[in-house]
Amino acid sequence: MKTILFVFLLLLIPLASPAEELVLKGTFQGENLYVKNPFASSGVGFCIYEVTVNGLTTTDEINSSAFEIDLSVYGFNKGDGLTVTIKYKEDCQPKVLNPEVLNSRTTFVISSIELSDTQITWQTTLESGALPYVIEQFRWNKWVKVGQVNGTGKQSISNYSAPVRLHSGENKFRLKQIDYLKKPRYSKEISTVSKKAPVTFSPTRPNDKITFTAPTLYEIYDAYGGIVFKGYGREVKVAGLTNGRYYINYDNKMGRFTKK
Repeated sequence: MKTILFVFLLLLIPLASPAEELVLKGTFQGENLYVKNPFASSGVGFCIYEVTVNGLTTTDEINSSAFEIDLSVYGFNKGDGLTVTIKYKEDCQPKVLNPEVLNSRTTFVISSIELSDTQITWQTTLESGALPYVIEQFRWNKWVKVGQVNGTGKQSISNYSAPVRLHSGENKFRLKQIDYLKKPRYSKEISTVSKKAPVTFSPTRPNDKITFTAPTLYEIYDAYGGIVFKGYGREVKVAGLTNGRYYINYDNKMGRFTKK
């Protein structure tokens, strides 16, 4: 009798509906999210039953076929990290119409930028997400990536530095950031003149290796323009190359050699 009563009581307890979660992570950019909210598969009520922002339940009116998640009420600064969790019933699928508004954007403003013989330093404000800064140096008639530093993403002042290697003569550098729109944002160029002696290399018909008169960045290309070696140092072993003509970028120069 007790067993029958226990089973009967269990049947009276409503079972919890299976649930799913949609989690969006990103940074606050001053814009709100818009959500399409279908009916539950049972036909009773809407799909979404709770929305949280950084663990706090929103007060937005979610019992609607479409609603807005108001991120402005939380006091975020641009670039602040946030996690939006949308909890919904099983067998239905809500849709966030503009998830890209949580992507970091390149909005930095350079307060100062300086260059020495060994490093580049810069100060920024108004960052809107932790995007990397790419350091580029103008060599061989093109801009070459020579370093990278992760940004803080802060609106307040941030200070950065990175080591650099100067070539002989005039050196030019710049900073670059790229966000989800794939459009690069550049700093102004900064330059300095190095007193280093020009670098040369030998031999021009190597069998085993090429030697530079001083350590230098270098790139070696085959006759078809494909890169075969790149690096930094005082020598390059070329014994494994197929015999023929090659092109070499080094110091601030471009040249060629013939592997025999």
